Amino acid sequence: MKKERIGIFGGTFNPIHKGHVKAALEVQKTFLLNKVLMIPSYIPPHKGTPDIVPPSKRLQMVKLAAASYPQFIPSPVEVEAKGKSYSILTLEKLKQQFPDALMFFILGVDAFMEIDTWREYKKVLEQCHFVVISRPGYDLKEAKKLLGGKYAERMVMVSGNTRLRGAMRHPYKIFLLSIDALDIASKDIRKKVKMGESIAGLVVKRVEEYIHKNKLYQ
Repeated sequence: MKKERIGIFGGTFNPIHKGHVKAALEVQKTFLLNKVLMIPSYIPPHKGTPDIVPPSKRLQMVKLAAASYPQFIPSPVEVEAKGKSYSILTLEKLKQQFPDALMFFILGVDAFMEIDTWREYKKVLEQCHFVVISRPGYDLKEAKKLLGGKYAERMVMVSGNTRLRGAMRHPYKIFLLSIDALDIASKDIRKKVKMGESIAGLVVKRVEEYIHKNKLYQ
């Protein structure tokens, strides 16, 4: 029996936008994931965002963004845990929740470039496969140089036509996936809302309506 493949896609999602959605779809397609858990953080340990909205509202926006995609599963695991959202703790909980699944931790190259500041990051990298996705303004090749040693040996450059069957064997890999990323940033969306500018096309329609209805980021 083949193991279920689960993507773990966490973030502040302040707010979730079409760039997040497109990236999750590309990873899901490339790695044949059965589902992708979309996990908004409670308190992100590395973000000092003064205009961050409450976790419950960010979770609701994730639910609205995921509504059209049955393979996207909004997860309250970090919101319900409260406290700072550390990946090592989240992974331990998800492994208990899905003990037989093959997991893929999805993150942007910008976040990966700070991984050596994470709590118990070496232990985090031993928990599952990692999928590091390209972002405008960042070079995936720089990620390959970041950790060196045994981690460099585990890194696999991936594009849409890469055959991955043999690469899934243990030890867990760090896949560097080049995608056609949308150049959208949550901070720019927040700024536009504050300035009274349109955010149509940057977030899904339901999220746009929720932001305006609840007067977020104003």
